[in-house]
Amino acid sequence: MILQSLVSLYEALLDRGVLELPGWSKTKVSYALNIDENGQLLDVFPLMVLEKRGKKEVSVPQIFDLPTPVVRTVGIAANFLYDNSSYFLGIDNKGKPERTRKCFEASKDLHEKLLSHSDCPAAKAICAFFQRWQPERARDHPVLKPYLDDILAGGNLVFQLNNRFVHEYPEIREIWQRHYDDDADADVMQCLVTGKMEPVAVLHPSVRGVQGAQSSGAYLVSFNARAYESYGHEKEQGKNAPVGKYAAFAYGEALKYLFSDMTFRLGDTIVLTWAEGGEPAYKSAFSAFLNGAEEDGSISDADLKRMLSRITAGLPVEWKGTEIQPENRFYVLGIAPNAARLSVRFFLQNTFGVFVQNIRAHYDRLEIVRPKWDNREILSPKDLLLETVNQKAKDKTPHPQMAGDTLRAILSGGRYPATLLNGVMLRIKAEQELTRGSAAIIKAYLLRNYDISTLKEVLTVELNQQSAYPPYLLGRLFSILEQIQQAANPGINTTIKDKYFSSACATPASVFPLLIKLSNSHLRKLDTALRVYLEKQITEVLGKLTENFPQRLSLPEQGAFYLGYYHQTQKRYEKQNKEEGN
Repeated sequence: MILQSLVSLYEALLDRGVLELPGWSKTKVSYALNIDENGQLLDVFPLMVLEKRGKKEVSVPQIFDLPTPVVRTVGIAANFLYDNSSYFLGIDNKGKPERTRKCFEASKDLHEKLLSHSDCPAAKAICAFFQRWQPERARDHPVLKPYLDDILAGGNLVFQLNNRFVHEYPEIREIWQRHYDDDADADVMQCLVTGKMEPVAVLHPSVRGVQGAQSSGAYLVSFNARAYESYGHEKEQGKNAPVGKYAAFAYGEALKYLFSDMTFRLGDTIVLTWAEGGEPAYKSAFSAFLNGAEEDGSISDADLKRMLSRITAGLPVEWKGTEIQPENRFYVLGIAPNAARLSVRFFLQNTFGVFVQNIRAHYDRLEIVRPKWDNREILSPKDLLLETVNQKAKDKTPHPQMAGDTLRAILSGGRYPATLLNGVMLRIKAEQELTRGSAAIIKAYLLRNYDISTLKEVLTVELNQQSAYPPYLLGRLFSILEQIQQAANPGINTTIKDKYFSSACATPASVFPLLIKLSNSHLRKLDTALRVYLEKQITEVLGKLTENFPQRLSLPEQGAFYLGYYHQTQKRYEKQNKEEGN
C-alpha cells in the first residue's frame, strides 16, 4: 500500500507539472564544464545560488531536470550527461587512483555508446571531450585550478556547449529517452504495484540527504544479501518481490519530493504527509493542526481550534487561499533512517477529516487548567515528549520508539503507549515537579487507556471539589499541607514536596500520618484567619476519606494522586492571582 500510494502521488505531481516524466529527475548540480565543438574545455561556471534558510542565506547547488541517476552500491556506474569529478574528470580525493580511472572509463564508454552515432554537434563535442581529456593532467588545467577544491568535494558537473547546457538539446534528450525506454536486458514480470507485465527494477532508487542515513543514499526497498532472497528460488535482489521499473522510478521520485519538504521530525522519526491529488495546502494545514500555530504569526492557536471544530463537523475550511475538503484522502508515513535503509515506523491513511477528528479528540483529552504564565493553547507532540526527558541533560531527544508510537496513537485514535506514561512518571519522581504538560499527559492517558468508570470524576479540566476518590483526595491533601508549610516558613529551601512527594504518592500510609503531624506544628505559626481557613480545607478533604490511608497506590491511582495535587495547586495559585489583581 505504501508504494501504491507513492506512485499515485507521483502521477498527481506529474499532472501538476511538479515532477518529470520517467527517465528524468530533479538533480543538484554545482558546476558546468563549458566545451567547444572539438571537446576542448574552455571555462568552468559555478552554478551555486543563494537560498534563505531561516535567517541566513546559504550557497546551494542549482536543480536541473536530468537523466535519472543510476543506483550505486559498491560498484562503478556512470550517469548520463552529469556526474562528479571521478567520472567526468578522472580525479578525486578518495585515494584510490585505479578505481577513479575506471570511473572515468565507465563514463566515457557510456557517453560514446549513446552519442557516437548522433550528428548532433553537442553529441560530437562530448565524445571529443572524453577522447582528448587526460585525467593525469587534470589537476594542472588552468581552467580547473580556481575551483578544484570545490569540484573535488563531490558536487555534480554538467556540460555546456558554447554556453548552452547540453542536456537541454532536444536531440540529446531524445537519445536518452530511447535508451531509458528500451531495456531489452531486463526480465519482464508482473509488477506487484501496478499489476502490469513490465521490466523489473533489480535495484530500487535511493534517497539522498536524509538526516541520520548514509550520505550516499538510503533505500526504502532493497535486497543486498543472499539472506534476504527467496529460499529455493533463483531470483536475486529486486526479482524477489518484483516491482516494475516504472513503479520503482515513480515511488522514488515521490519520496525524494516528500523528503525535500518534509512535514516535521519527531525524535528520530521523519513524518512525511501528502494529500490525494498532491495539493500542498493539506500538508501545511495538517502540520499546523498537529503542532500549533505557525511561527510567522499568520494564524493563531485560537483560529486553529475554530478550524478543527469546523472540519470535525464535516465542513471545508480555507487555508491560505486553498479550500481544504474533509473527505479528501490523506496519508502519513513515519520513517526512521537506519544506515542505508529507511525503516517504516508507521503508515496511516484515512480522510483528512478523520485525522483532524483524532487530533481534536487528543487535544480534548489533554485539556487541563494551566498556569497563568503558560500562554500555549495547544501542547504539540514535541511538547509532550519533552516531558519524558531530563531538561538539564545535554541530549533532550526522547526515546525513538516512544516518539513514533505516541504520534501513531494520536493520529489513529488508538491507545497511548505505556512508555509515555512511564516516562512522565519517572520524570516527576526524579524532579519532584508536576508541570502542566505532565499533568495533561496523565489525564489524557487515563482517559484513553483505562476503564474510567471509577476515574471519570477526577479526569477533569479543573479541580473537582465534589470527588471522593481517595487517591485524588490524597493529592489534594498533599498540596494543602505543602501550602501550610510554605505559609509558616516563607522562603523555605526544602519543602515536603522535595522530601516526600514520591513516597506520599506510592505508599501514602507510611507518609501522611507524619505529614499531618508536621502540619499541626506549622499551623500554630499562622495567624488565626489563615489557620482557620487551612484547617477547614484539611477537614473537608479528610472528611471525604472514608477509609484509612492506603498502603500503596497502583499506577492509575498514582496518576489520580498527581492530578489531585495539580488541580489543588492551580486553584491555590488562581486565588493568589485574583488577590494580587485586586
